[in-house]
Amino acid sequence: MSNFKLAYHANCWGNLGGDAVGVTSITNLAYRTFGDMRRAFADIAAAGYEGVELFDGNLLDFSTDDMRSLLADNGLALVATYAGGNFIFDDILPEELARVVRAADRAAELGAPHLVVGGGAKRFDGIREADYHKLAAALDRVKEIAEARGLTAHYHPHLSTIVEGPADVRKIFGLTGIHFCPDTAHLAAAGGDPTALIREHAARISYVHLKGFQKEPFTFTPIDRGDVPTDGIIAVLREAGFAGWVCTELDSWPDPLEGAKASMAYLKSA
Repeated sequence: MSNFKLAYHANCWGNLGGDAVGVTSITNLAYRTFGDMRRAFADIAAAGYEGVELFDGNLLDFSTDDMRSLLADNGLALVATYAGGNFIFDDILPEELARVVRAADRAAELGAPHLVVGGGAKRFDGIREADYHKLAAALDRVKEIAEARGLTAHYHPHLSTIVEGPADVRKIFGLTGIHFCPDTAHLAAAGGDPTALIREHAARISYVHLKGFQKEPFTFTPIDRGDVPTDGIIAVLREAGFAGWVCTELDSWPDPLEGAKASMAYLKSA
């Protein structure tokens, strides 16, 4: 893994969710992990990672100075923050983009290179073709926000959104100029071949989310186990000359430190 820089997402150190106030105030909604970020940073450093990614809510819980100190105390770099939105509803889009701006401002202050967003809401009565165009236009706005702050913006296809499987991925990246952050487990869970999709879209990939996926019973796993052929993913990234940050993540695991160490052990041997 000498060509890659290795980061870990802090989302495993507590339950995943968002701010309840977002039900009635879109402006104040954010992703977050309900856990101790100080413990997460210490564990991530102890497992041997150089960088960390944070949900926007967890990032903004800290002042710039406090977050800078927490990173320095653990010898970590802030690699990215992850935000999101529905991105298809015209009336609330300005509120969602205002949240992205807040997260991007803080990430830029702390020297992070990347901004990642997920989203693209599924309507209660089904997906409309126009929604892909609305999402793409919003993602181009996110790209502009990021570039104005010296960040690279990425879209992260995700289960439960309108961009899940290979056809959705091809469609959205034909409509927007934003970079593609492949999450290898989400792509596999949606019926895609992560290796093939990374090869197909290599020119748009400058940041990667890497995790394992087990089909039966459905669960995300450390990358040393599960049903995602990680060896092939590593190989195709090397073929493409990828030399950036790879962020391993694991949405939930009984012992977060053990999960982080298991993935690192695999990465050291890859």
